[in-house]
Amino acid sequence: MLVRAEWCIFFFFFLNMAQMAQEDKEKTTALKDLLSRIDLDELMKKDEPPLTFPKTLEEFEYAFNERGQLRHTKTGEAFIFNYREDLHRWNQKRYEALGEIITQYVYERLEEECNLTREILPVDATEDEPKTFMYMSEDALSNPDRLLVLIQGSGVVRAGQWARRLIINDDMDSGSQLPFIKRAIEEGYAVMVLNPNENFLEVEKPAAVPVSQQESSPEGPEEPAEKRERKEEREGGGRKKRDFYEKYRNPQKDRETEHIPIRDNSSPEEHTLYVWDNFVSRAAARNIFIIAHSYGGLSFVELMIQREAEVKNRVCAVAMTDSVHNVWHQEAGKSILEWLQEHCCNWVSSSEPLDALVESMLPDCPRVSAGTERHELTSWRSFHSIFKFFADALEAQENSDQQPSTTVTTRSANRIKHDEI
Repeated sequence: MLVRAEWCIFFFFFLNMAQMAQEDKEKTTALKDLLSRIDLDELMKKDEPPLTFPKTLEEFEYAFNERGQLRHTKTGEAFIFNYREDLHRWNQKRYEALGEIITQYVYERLEEECNLTREILPVDATEDEPKTFMYMSEDALSNPDRLLVLIQGSGVVRAGQWARRLIINDDMDSGSQLPFIKRAIEEGYAVMVLNPNENFLEVEKPAAVPVSQQESSPEGPEEPAEKRERKEEREGGGRKKRDFYEKYRNPQKDRETEHIPIRDNSSPEEHTLYVWDNFVSRAAARNIFIIAHSYGGLSFVELMIQREAEVKNRVCAVAMTDSVHNVWHQEAGKSILEWLQEHCCNWVSSSEPLDALVESMLPDCPRVSAGTERHELTSWRSFHSIFKFFADALEAQENSDQQPSTTVTTRSANRIKHDEI
């Protein structure tokens, strides 16, 4: 009897330990399941302030000073990205909201300081369809002498901007196209400012109707009661789990949107081609000059591929700044490569001094240093060199009938070498 009692005690002890081990295993599994479902990024949104931000620079308490620098109106400090510690998404949304205000501010400067007018695209757009626009000087189509066309890179930047980051963190001159436009107008150029990144209308998606609220088809067979009960039981358990996880994450949901493409302007390349066909090609200017930054250079090369004869006949010179075009991938022909070598120059990010020749592995336009290693600064740092390049090209064009042909790039290279001596 004593042995049997000991065995019973041992059995119950073992059974109790096994149950405890099973419970620990279940708790561990549940904890792992919880942790696997918790997104750390989402968890950081739990105590996030509302994603509502000021609508004007004044409400943001920022303004541009006399040197074109964005400064806080009370403290005089530059823009601070990490306005709230450990809230990266909120800080990023705040930065983007300020960026949208900057975009509108630049539009105002284009219209008020440069006297440019907004042209709606497509030109035959109906009242209800999505639209974009570009900017033009009053003499853009009538100036008989020269026309300057500005093509920016890709991303969030809009008409009149090279780099939003520079406008916010450095100054208006380095990040916007305003200095280029003002100087061009002073030197007698007509101006067209493209807007290649405004490619679609963004609209909010309608809220989805919950399955429980959707009307069942009166013609369909009625679901068996037993099956319906099991389904409700499963959904009920799912709701309990969601409620449990919601204690650990309660993020603010981003708006769900969809994009409606703008006809004939749904990509930077398409926009550039459309503006050429409907505006640039109709301009009276004998000499057309183009400044293309980053992806804008790719868009120009694509334009050449599509309208090679027209471009060769109308364009005098092209200044690229850290262009990302690739004549091999874009399958540019030999005749295009030869034209680029003679009429184009690409100021690239480099540690070399401004205008120093930089080797290129591609057989296209010559590359020279922009005097900076920062991609977004290449346009501003090469500002004076670009207009000198255009002046040399125009002089060569005007003298082409009186003397043997001398290519633009040869003149430019000679000038650069002379400057280096």
